[in-house]
Amino acid sequence: MELIVAVYDDWGIGCCGTQPIALSADRKFFRQETKGAMVIVGRKTIDDFPGKQALPGRINVAISRNVPEIPGFTVVKSVEEAAEFAAKSGQRAMVIGGGSIYRQMLPYCNKAIVTKVHTTVGCDTYFPNLDEDPAWEMKEIVLSGEENGIAYEMCIYERV
Repeated sequence: MELIVAVYDDWGIGCCGTQPIALSADRKFFRQETKGAMVIVGRKTIDDFPGKQALPGRINVAISRNVPEIPGFTVVKSVEEAAEFAAKSGQRAMVIGGGSIYRQMLPYCNKAIVTKVHTTVGCDTYFPNLDEDPAWEMKEIVLSGEENGIAYEMCIYERV
C-alpha cells in the first residue's frame, strides 16, 4: 500500500480540516498519481473534497466507525478493514488522509509520495516526519519547481 501527502517544512498538512496553501502543481500531480487507483480516506476529509463527492476515476474507500453509507464510497469501519479490503482487491491502493488516517495507516504502507511545500503555515494537523524516521528513506525527487514564489518537490520515500 502507498500514501500520498503534501507537507509544509514543519511536516504540517492542514488546519481546520483543509490545506492552508494548495499548489495547482501538487493537485495535478495528485490527480495523475491516484487516477485509476483505490483511494482510502477518513470520513472527515471527505468534507474537504470538491462538493463532498467521491473522486472520479478512482475506487473511493472511506473509513468511518459511525456513518454506514456515503454515496460513491465503500465504507469500512477500521484501518484494519481498509487494509484487508485493499489487499484483497489487487488494486493499487493509496491512503490520502486525513491526519489520523495517515498515522494509523502508515504501518501498512511501503511507499510514500510526499510533496514538500517549502513554506511554513499555521497547521493543527501534522504528518510524521519521514526524514527523521529510520524506517523510511527518500529514494528520489521526481519533480520540483516553484509556484507563486513557493518552491516544492515531489519525493518518493520507501520503507527500509
